[in-house]
Amino acid sequence: MNIFKHEFSIKLKSVLTWSVSIAVLIFVFMALYPSFAADKALLGDLLTSFPKELLIAFGMQDMNWYTVLGYFGMLFVFCQICLAIQAANYGFGLVSIEESEWTADFLLTKPIQRSRILTSKLLAAVASLAISEACIWLSSFAAIAIFSGGEEIQRKALISLLLSMSAFQLFFLSVGIAISLIVKRVRSITPFSMGLVFGLYILNAFGGMIGEKSLEVLSPFKHFTPTYIIQHGAWDWSLAMISMAVALVSLIASYFLYERRNIASAV
Repeated sequence: MNIFKHEFSIKLKSVLTWSVSIAVLIFVFMALYPSFAADKALLGDLLTSFPKELLIAFGMQDMNWYTVLGYFGMLFVFCQICLAIQAANYGFGLVSIEESEWTADFLLTKPIQRSRILTSKLLAAVASLAISEACIWLSSFAAIAIFSGGEEIQRKALISLLLSMSAFQLFFLSVGIAISLIVKRVRSITPFSMGLVFGLYILNAFGGMIGEKSLEVLSPFKHFTPTYIIQHGAWDWSLAMISMAVALVSLIASYFLYERRNIASAV
């Protein structure tokens, strides 16, 4: 039984849905850029109409919307939310799906080590996320090329921003797996994944609004904020390393917990 192929085939429909949805989001938003670029006064009026707290909540307070890359950075905030939900869904469902459907005991009776089962499932999830990320890379470059009107962009900043997707999604994937193995049973993936994603997003937004840096540091939305990456052309490594460390610890803990997990029987 090839666990990787089985898990990957199960996720293909989901990968297609997420990839197409985010690609459409990118093209629709970028299609509006020429109108804003042609009338910067209109964009200025739009920005001033937003409460400062709202701009801070969405990480847009220091974003230069008057450039194509700044405009794309604003859009990328929404892409990050979608990417986080996708990764969290895969993380929470990686092990719990068999338990909720009472098929885990059948899988674990096969002459395969638990660590190998988890590794195969993890690789299938990572491959699925990589496909979505590749689609976003293509969509981003295509949309910017079509709608930028020949405006020069900082390629280093754009590449750094798109590269952040892998570490960003790995955080939610690994934390989702670990939490699903800590709780007794995940009966429904959606409440857990949405709670994790929006909980960390609100934590970052709230920390920004009240100026509490300690709250922002806890959220990957702060670790990979588009504003910083676009302005500096690189990640804030002091914060990015926090996400990577949490992801690594979560993965190690997941293997430890899965090896010792008491799997409920269907009988």
